[in-house]
Amino acid sequence: MTAATTAPSRSRRCVRLGVRIGLAALAVGAFSAFGTPAQARGPDGIADVAEKVIDAVVNISTSQTVETKGAGSNTMPQLPPGSPFEEFFDDFFKNRRGPGGGSKGGERGDNNPPRKTNSLGSGFIIDTSGVVVTNNHVIADADEIHVILNDGTKIKAELVGVDKKTDLAVLKIKPPKPLVAVKFGDSDKLRLGDWVVAIGNPFSLGGTVTAGIVSAKNRDISSGPYDSYIQTDASINRGNSGGPLFNLDGDVIGVNTLIISPSGGSIGIGFAVPSKTVVGVVDQLRQFGELRRGWLGVRIQSVTDEIAESLNIKPARGALVAGVDDKGPAKPAGIEPGDVVVKFDGKDVKDPKDLSRVVADTAVGKEVDVVIIRKGQEETKKVTLGRLQDPEKVQAAVKTDEPAPERPVTQKALGLDLATLSKDLRTRYKIKDSVKGVVVTNVDANSDAAEKRLSAGDVIVEVAQEAVSSGADIQKRVDQLKKDGKKSVLLLVSNGEGELRFVALSVQ
Repeated sequence: MTAATTAPSRSRRCVRLGVRIGLAALAVGAFSAFGTPAQARGPDGIADVAEKVIDAVVNISTSQTVETKGAGSNTMPQLPPGSPFEEFFDDFFKNRRGPGGGSKGGERGDNNPPRKTNSLGSGFIIDTSGVVVTNNHVIADADEIHVILNDGTKIKAELVGVDKKTDLAVLKIKPPKPLVAVKFGDSDKLRLGDWVVAIGNPFSLGGTVTAGIVSAKNRDISSGPYDSYIQTDASINRGNSGGPLFNLDGDVIGVNTLIISPSGGSIGIGFAVPSKTVVGVVDQLRQFGELRRGWLGVRIQSVTDEIAESLNIKPARGALVAGVDDKGPAKPAGIEPGDVVVKFDGKDVKDPKDLSRVVADTAVGKEVDVVIIRKGQEETKKVTLGRLQDPEKVQAAVKTDEPAPERPVTQKALGLDLATLSKDLRTRYKIKDSVKGVVVTNVDANSDAAEKRLSAGDVIVEVAQEAVSSGADIQKRVDQLKKDGKKSVLLLVSNGEGELRFVALSVQ
């Protein structure tokens, strides 16, 4: 039985006491709502910030000609999250079949004429001469772009340049009257919990002001190679893309770019490109009309705990060089596969993303010190950075009749069937002649190698940073490592195209 059943009088006293406590709590809550200091309710400066910068925030209007593929085509384009195009295309594809819910068998025919579409986003003026910053996805593929000022004035805009990797774009307008411009602040000085103000054009409601705090910094959401977003709970919705995120001094410390939302509306998780990144991109777009990023000429991967143990690195850190471009700046500087970059141009490198960002932000042609760890010892290499070029992805598929497979002589080690490379094996696994080493012909499904995603056709180039040419070489190196008390062995593995990566396997 419960206490309430066996002791009703006591239960009634508890209820009365609970009511009194509840009323007391309500009274305290009511008092707190009116008696809380202003700082706890939020800063009074938000209104001052909004009044100061509102005329520098603009709406971006674009028009685009969309080819219709006929009544039977219902393919909706894939758009970036939070894109102002998203809502338009959603409505367009739902209603494209005409009145009554759709057509059958060609009631409208397949010769639908192209149609003009419009969308809205946000932006802000950074120079009174008429320079405007927004997101690339706001103006992507647009035939015409217009900037709409806070007072409703509509001005045709010229595209200066875009950077797809950071989703930024710069526009130029000819102002018919004096403009208000805003300046960039230092996003590195932001602290978690700092108040920020977002202004933009959500759902076509121009000049909308929302406020929140900095929820996180340096957020990597795997949307691009240089992710380092400011996360905020300030309300950001469709149409806010390209708008500014201000600090309480009225300086732009970010460009609102995307949201995470299962519903399509704000749930308090929005992301802005930090001003530190924006300033460098905008300066180059204004100067060159394109981005000129630094290039080191290496392929890198993470340093796992197993790899760190194999390379005698404590604690695990840095970016492991898995490959070096023969025509890149790192090659003549003496950087080799197996080196771990722990510092670049005086900046610590904690992981591969750190290295990618700092190299990209460094001026082309600058000579920098690169600190590496090689065989447990730190060394400093001087590298003169090159320029990163966007690779042309051209793949020619060549079909050949595969010859009847011959049974290779194999040896087992580390859960792998290993064979010496032959012409037949190169043909079977499409391995380039430039790739040297020992080919994997089978992987034990229950082995550590299978868990690390090694597969038939991979080529083991080095074991513990020593070249190998046969299965016997590999077994010899593994046996020696076991005698030395090592728990894992570091393999340098190539695919058929010659792309390298490091894999650490257990030898226990």
